[in-house]
Amino acid sequence: MNLDSTIAAVVTGGASGLGAATARRLAGHGVKVALFDLNAEQGEALAKELGGVFCKVDVTQEEQVDAAFAKARAAHGQERVLVNCAGTGNAVKTASRDKTTGEIKHFPLANFDRIIQINLVGTFRCIAKSAAGMLTLAELEDGERGAIVNTASVAAQDGQMGQAAYSASKAGVLGMTLPIARDLMSEGIRVNAILPGIFNTPLLQAAPDNVKAALAASVPFPKRLGKPEEYAQLAELMITNGYFNGESVRLDGAIRMAPR
Repeated sequence: MNLDSTIAAVVTGGASGLGAATARRLAGHGVKVALFDLNAEQGEALAKELGGVFCKVDVTQEEQVDAAFAKARAAHGQERVLVNCAGTGNAVKTASRDKTTGEIKHFPLANFDRIIQINLVGTFRCIAKSAAGMLTLAELEDGERGAIVNTASVAAQDGQMGQAAYSASKAGVLGMTLPIARDLMSEGIRVNAILPGIFNTPLLQAAPDNVKAALAASVPFPKRLGKPEEYAQLAELMITNGYFNGESVRLDGAIRMAPR
């Protein structure tokens, strides 16, 4: 797929971090970009910068997702590209004992469900609705209609302590990427996933310098945090390379996460 002004794209979680970097890279090719995010202030500012459109949306709410796609398509037409970056995480042990009081507690199940709903179900919700729209498009070269990029995580394969919910959600994204690619193969829609390692996103930028330095040192090579622009570069390759399909790629400097 050639990226130019004839192409419309939706980037979820597009107001910051990996999503914002991807939106900028796509817009740099003239692509008409719609940003789905909860952060209206950042989202509106970036949409203005890129000449795109911002849609405030919680990916766990079907009505909001439907409204966001309707708004994006009214502005730009049916998207041929979907990049799923919306997600969140937490760190809570499955069961633990308070070192001071001895009180035993377990991972609050409502919190576990919330992570699954955002990271896994929310991603699938956006894929299903975007793919249904892509089926209405005319075919491009090789019969292609669209391209979808999902964001999993290295935690899908080597999650750390406290990451049961996060790892499960991202393993779900990893696990569903190939079956969805197979579901859509006869319609000319490609589906791939990226498994980022430790990236310098807004969440990490708030951490103390010594923490960031320790994380960077844990990466085999290069010994630094990943740059959102590097994620965007791989997402672009997955979109533009027509033979890239059904694949999930770690982007992590060769790191394998330790238990903690």
